[in-house]
Amino acid sequence: MKKKSIFKSILYIVVILGVIALFTPTLLKNQKFGLDLQGGFEVLYEVKSIDGGEVTKDMVTSTYKTISKRIDVLGVTEPTIIVEGENRIRVQLAGVTDPTEARNTLSQVASLTFRDTSDNLLMNSDVLKSGGAKVGQDETGRPAVSLSVKDKNKFYEVTKAISEKEDNRIVIWLDFDENSSFQLEQSKCGSLSNSKCLSVASVSQGFASDVIIQGNFTQEEVENLVNLINSGSLPTKLEEVSSKTVGAEFGEGSLEKTFKAGIVGILLIMALMIVVYHFSGLIASVGIVIYTFLTFLTFWLVGGVLTLPGIAALVIGIGMAIDSCVISFARIKDELNSGSKLNVAYKNGNKNAFSSIFDSNITTLLAALILFIFGESSVKGFATMLIISTIVTMLVMVVLIRFLLGLFVKTGKFDNKLNLFIGYKKVKKQRKFNFVKIRKFAYIYLVLLVILGIYTFTTNKLKLGIDFKGGSSVTLVSNQELTEKEIRKDIKELEYNLYEIELLDDNTVIAKVEETLTKDQVLTTEKYFQEKYEAKTDIGVVSNVVKQELVKNAIIALILASIGIVLYVSIRFRFSYALSGVVALIHDAFIIFVIFSLFKLEVSSIFIAAILSIIGYSINDTIVTFDRIRENIRNKKKLKTKEDLEEVINEGLNATLKRSIITTLTTLCPVICLIVLGSHEIINFNLALLFGLIAGVLSSIFVACQLLFDLEKKNINKPIKKKWYEETEPEEKKIKGINA
Repeated sequence: MKKKSIFKSILYIVVILGVIALFTPTLLKNQKFGLDLQGGFEVLYEVKSIDGGEVTKDMVTSTYKTISKRIDVLGVTEPTIIVEGENRIRVQLAGVTDPTEARNTLSQVASLTFRDTSDNLLMNSDVLKSGGAKVGQDETGRPAVSLSVKDKNKFYEVTKAISEKEDNRIVIWLDFDENSSFQLEQSKCGSLSNSKCLSVASVSQGFASDVIIQGNFTQEEVENLVNLINSGSLPTKLEEVSSKTVGAEFGEGSLEKTFKAGIVGILLIMALMIVVYHFSGLIASVGIVIYTFLTFLTFWLVGGVLTLPGIAALVIGIGMAIDSCVISFARIKDELNSGSKLNVAYKNGNKNAFSSIFDSNITTLLAALILFIFGESSVKGFATMLIISTIVTMLVMVVLIRFLLGLFVKTGKFDNKLNLFIGYKKVKKQRKFNFVKIRKFAYIYLVLLVILGIYTFTTNKLKLGIDFKGGSSVTLVSNQELTEKEIRKDIKELEYNLYEIELLDDNTVIAKVEETLTKDQVLTTEKYFQEKYEAKTDIGVVSNVVKQELVKNAIIALILASIGIVLYVSIRFRFSYALSGVVALIHDAFIIFVIFSLFKLEVSSIFIAAILSIIGYSINDTIVTFDRIRENIRNKKKLKTKEDLEEVINEGLNATLKRSIITTLTTLCPVICLIVLGSHEIINFNLALLFGLIAGVLSSIFVACQLLFDLEKKNINKPIKKKWYEETEPEEKKIKGINA
């Protein structure tokens, strides 16, 4: 029977891994990659009215449709077009080979014209009212396009003349150019995704009123045609407020480096888990594989675009997933140490671990949701991956891995092999450290940190990237040797104000200028460096408007994340816990800012994602410790003295110390791999994570719990009240040989 159960358990794992191995190549092949992993062009447009009037939602929608149609002409298979706010459109064209052509094609003002079948111009959009195309119906009730005519005399003259010709057809064009021809495109005319020819209609008489364009249209085709006609007749223009170009060689190099770093990091995590937890660590490693696959699958299903920050979010998620296992394993060991049999210890350990895992993941999810709402495109991708990672962690590591390990526990094979099963060795007496006793030193450390921060910020200040400072970033890659002296001369010759230059190697330079380069200046700059150095040029541009919004959204995101965490922890614990936790979070964020200022590391928009990730991760660590402290307080029923409070806090810290160290190490493994082996593009992001992870574990031990002690002193001699949502269960009596 036992052999049959073991075979069944192994079969489950083999089948799951087999399915993953079968579908992973297809999943990776179909995954959409962002500019930083594939190369390409990104631009953010602001839709403006030519006559200075208000830009309506219909105008933006019509412009969106026009951009979509123009992208089809460029041949980009999987573009990303997003309407942001009320009047902005972000376009991402991963894999586009000619950014100059893309920029010119996208930014031209839509031109609607009426022509005969010989391509002679009859009239333009001036004859129509602004936004004059509407969804209507013909006499039979079928979907049709209704046109509101402004210049009725002109419209009558043209339609009267065309009706008297042998070929009495009139052709409606969008963006007609010298390469357009009705003879070449008449078979595609009306196919809105493949032709500039929008519609062709026979004219039987002159019209001096509004008209209906009818045909075998579907409702969707009519709506698309209305939007396209309106885009050509609307008095709107596209103003470029930011742009970014990434060469294919940059993207492919980043993809290869990041994947290698990620794989090495995951393998290190697996090795560490197996060394520490033996068989349970092996099953947890299987969980990492399942987690990674399901996260990628979900990300693909929701249409996510994988970017460098997205991969970083996946790595953080792996650390959090492993943390769920580490918390459970620690609780199981506690039960074993109290004398419980394996099956009882496994059940009770997982049950006791759930509240810590749930609370820590919810707070991370909260930070990720705020990032998604207030972040710009690359940050949204990071947030999406983090949200998915958090949800998949709960499903895989809390449900599936518990189920798989439970199957092996039920076989009874490990009842007398506890070290093999979970790395358990009976501990007679654990060494305990009095953390609360040193709280005065913790407060002195905080004061010194604040003084260092004030000194650093006043002398060095923060080194802001173009995301927050505005301006343009010019990256040059050449087979020739590039020197700082020569590039400085070149920038001066181009009449730009250089504020920073960085040599990545002998052939790669990043120069940052104060000017927000226009489309023409970008083309001039690319041509200049191509002719002089045969250099490939990637240029990113951020206007002052975008800069101000990024700063505002970053501040709002940080404030809301803190408020959200305070509210949640106050509900689940008490306000004193929430306040202690938030002070620890401020410490973590502050120490990252101090280090970045001290070493003059650049702060960009993705840096804010790193800060919020650390906030989510650090509160995760703090909550696990708080959960133990809360449990210890409940077991005491009532705290009579300060010594009682000191005891329960020290017990909680000592009980979770090993778990904090293991979790931090498992998360640091992939982060360090990303720093050493990964792309230079996000090295500052990964450095922020590195410093934040270390600060997070220190703040949980030496800041949050020390402050909690002083805040909780007022509750001494007060009975412990359970929260309204907590179950009240009778205490289980343990009888040796039955349930212990």
